[in-house]
Parts: sequence; structure tokens; C-alpha cells
Amino acid sequence: MMVRMAYLVVRIRGTVNIPIWAKKTLDNLNLDKKFRATIIAENYETLGMLRKVKDIVAWTSVDASFVKELLEKRGRKNGYKALTNSDLPNEYKNIEELAIAIAENKIRTLSKLKTIKPWFALAPPRGGFRRKTKTQFAQNGILGENQQLIQLVKNML
Repeated sequence: MMVRMAYLVVRIRGTVNIPIWAKKTLDNLNLDKKFRATIIAENYETLGMLRKVKDIVAWTSVDASFVKELLEKRGRKNGYKALTNSDLPNEYKNIEELAIAIAENKIRTLSKLKTIKPWFALAPPRGGFRRKTKTQFAQNGILGENQQLIQLVKNML
């Protein structure tokens, strides 16, 4: 059995001149604004969605330690207040347990957690982008499947 991980997806491009079909896909991914990030399950359906909007978003696989850092620094509950251990669903005692569950695909999307916002608002990267923002990762850009996305997001926290 293959262990499936989770994808970190970050919207790099803005909201202007985005076709309606791409807008619908981005809404399904909870990425309605520039520099929003979310974590989704790694499966064929989500990979198809990501490939459909590959010119707008960047994605990579994540581990539990990075998910924990993201939840602690940018996780928000309703009312846009910072996330605390008391805000978590009952089956999780602390943020670390929740991060492990998300990274191991026990939670398919962050939308399933009713008390937590299904996205993370990021700032523009400190030091700017080191690569082009309009081309794919394979063409010296940052869009599409990007192995260096974790480092970029750490600059955006």
C-alpha cells in the first residue's frame, strides 16, 4: 500500500484575467486570493485539479513538522483570531496531533474542520521571488509542482 501525503498549494497569481473554469477550481481549493495557501489530500482528483490550474498555483508535498509550523503561525479560527489548542476539534489534544493527521491524509481537506479557516493567508516573500512567477518550475519559474516551495513559504510566514 502506498502512503499518501498531503499537498501544500499556494496561489501565486492574482485574480485578474482568470477564466471562469479556473476560478471555480480555485474556489473548490479555497484559494480565492493571491498568496493564499491550503493543504489538501494527495489523490488523483486533487492532482487533476492542480494540473488544471498549474499556471496560477504552485504545490508540493508536505510533512507534519511543516504543517505544524504553518498551523501555529498562520492558522486562524472563525473571527480571524489565532489558533489555540482549545479551538481544535475534540479528537485532537494539541496542534501537533492535528498536524500529523493532516500530513497523513486522515483529514482530506481543511474544510472538514468547521472551527478552523480552510486557508492560510501568507505575506509576499521576504527578499522577493528568486525565480519567475509566470512560468512553470521546470522552466526556471515557481508555478506548478515545485520542490522548493517549502522554502518560499517559510519566507512568506
